[in-house]
Amino acid sequence: MASPSFMDLALEEARAAEAAGEVPVGCVIVHDGEVIARAGNRTLTDRDPTAHAELLAIRQAAAKLGSERLTGCDLHVTLEPCAMCAGAMSFARIRRLYYGATDPKGGAVDSGVRFFASLTCHHRPEVYGGINESEASHLLRGFFAVRRG
Repeated sequence: MASPSFMDLALEEARAAEAAGEVPVGCVIVHDGEVIARAGNRTLTDRDPTAHAELLAIRQAAAKLGSERLTGCDLHVTLEPCAMCAGAMSFARIRRLYYGATDPKGGAVDSGVRFFASLTCHHRPEVYGGINESEASHLLRGFFAVRRG
């Protein structure tokens, strides 16, 4: 059996977040081919509106590398990042962003404000969307279908 992809690991984090009652978004950060951080959303658990999977993983990766700059790091997340998370990726100097499902309402990479295309954006990672998109979308649709009853 093939080893799981980095997006598969992000999806594991998303499923764990869902099991905790959180919106199922998961993230892993990779440096030199090794996962150095992983997290799922924890906004409800932590009572923190900034506890998105990406921010939690960025904080872990920065602590592990001992640097606020995550140059050479790739971030894999199950949902298109919001403006807050895109801003954090830019400040952290993330090398590449891989995301699963697009987010027409809250996304800020290929949807909405298109943060990385802004003239005031200091650093733009390479962006690859649609990775495991159907699985990521299915997870989110199922979560919100249950919530809406």
